[in-house]
Amino acid sequence: MNKELEHSFVELLEKHQNIIHKVCRLYTNNYDAHSDLFQEITIQLWKAYPKFRGDAKFSTWMYRVGLNTAITLYRKSKRSIRTQDFEGVEFKMKAEDYDDTEEQQLKLLYKAVYKLNDIQKALVFLYLEDKDYREISETMGISEVNARVKMNRIKNKLRTILNP
Repeated sequence: MNKELEHSFVELLEKHQNIIHKVCRLYTNNYDAHSDLFQEITIQLWKAYPKFRGDAKFSTWMYRVGLNTAITLYRKSKRSIRTQDFEGVEFKMKAEDYDDTEEQQLKLLYKAVYKLNDIQKALVFLYLEDKDYREISETMGISEVNARVKMNRIKNKLRTILNP
């Protein structure tokens, strides 16, 4: 690949790398698995980048590649071993961004989301990222109506999990 293409990829990757971290956090719960998945998603993005046409926003395309990579990888390996809490991973964030109450609520939400299947996790992830249903449908490759219906069912399922 030429240097210009490589430079633009690295620049976009650095700008949007939090997307990959969020996908990794959704599908892993320890540092090693997170690192492995981050690397695999980055490799898949790099391989696919020359074919990126720009029909969608780069971030939408990145979500799609990242989620598809995570789902495919974990379906193949059926990795469900959880040997270490995810809390050991440090992210660059300001201390005032989260209070303890919010942190506890997030932990409960992630615990509930882990009980969902891979597709449901991806939908919740995009929804929590404030993506509208049009973007969710583009990313997931489903109709907008289907995205709404699935999301409503997932919300009900999460309510049941969180409030037994």
